[in-house]
Amino acid sequence: MREPSQRDTARHFRVRAPGVGEIVTAPLPPRQEGDVLVRARFSGVSRGTESLVFRGGVPASQYEAMRAPFQEGDFPGPVKYGYASVGEVLEGPPDLAGRDVFCLYPHQDRYVVPAGAVTPLPPGLPPERAVLAANMETAVNAVWDAAPGPGDRILVVGAGVVGSLTAYLCGRVPGTDVTLVDVDAGRAPVAERLGVGFSTEQPGGAEADLVIHASGSPEALGAALSAAGPESTVLELSWFGDRAVPLPLGEDFHAKRLTIRSSQVGRIPPGRAPRWTHARRMMLALDLLRDPALDALLSGESDFDELPETMQRLVNAPAGVLCHRIRYA
Repeated sequence: MREPSQRDTARHFRVRAPGVGEIVTAPLPPRQEGDVLVRARFSGVSRGTESLVFRGGVPASQYEAMRAPFQEGDFPGPVKYGYASVGEVLEGPPDLAGRDVFCLYPHQDRYVVPAGAVTPLPPGLPPERAVLAANMETAVNAVWDAAPGPGDRILVVGAGVVGSLTAYLCGRVPGTDVTLVDVDAGRAPVAERLGVGFSTEQPGGAEADLVIHASGSPEALGAALSAAGPESTVLELSWFGDRAVPLPLGEDFHAKRLTIRSSQVGRIPPGRAPRWTHARRMMLALDLLRDPALDALLSGESDFDELPETMQRLVNAPAGVLCHRIRYA
């Protein structure tokens, strides 16, 4: 029997059990007509969601809803999970062969997917920055759900990658006054690069027209409610996994007639669903990433072979981590 060659196999990262990661070698499926073979160049670690997956924090009720495209295995593990891969098409249709593409694929050095699962990078977008595409797609969906208007006073609580990208997009609505709020003062230069204000102060009493919460902290969500003006909306972007979230729905919550609204990237908002597809939204997200200012959201890089140790470090990092980029040989 012929031994598998390097061309027949690929190496991927998986969570073997909560808190334990490993690099695994497995066979590649044969490329069928209409498939592409991609050599990964970079991937991005989505620290919030992937930390929950790594520590086994996905609640059983959400196992199916939280499945990523091309995920293998089941929660809590062993599971191959991730959704921010940028690579070069080695084999495929002539219009894709040799091009750099983005794919919602886990951390793996080579993979075979249908051609429709990859999106070519637009001119002017470096592959190093394109690892932010899934986060930008989430931010686009959030802005659609939040519907900021010209001149609005907007607070975005939580200056992680998704919160910062959402603030960046809101800041491009004419006349808006956007402030990123985060307890980490080290995020101030990021906000400056993105062209929005910054504060470390709890945002109570701000009378904001729109508050977007993306910190992942239940306490900060309570502060976000106190910052909302009468009849305004608090858009919740954080996903708390298996944690219970107490909310101060007494005080002036009812008197101010506030609305708490969720946003989730898995569905396109109803008002756009008749015209927009996930593919069109991804092309928009990649196009929006051409601004070099967004490099401020890339906070580190390491080799693919180090990913098991890197995930341990990122999950336990107290602060300072935004998008961590994985580099492939």
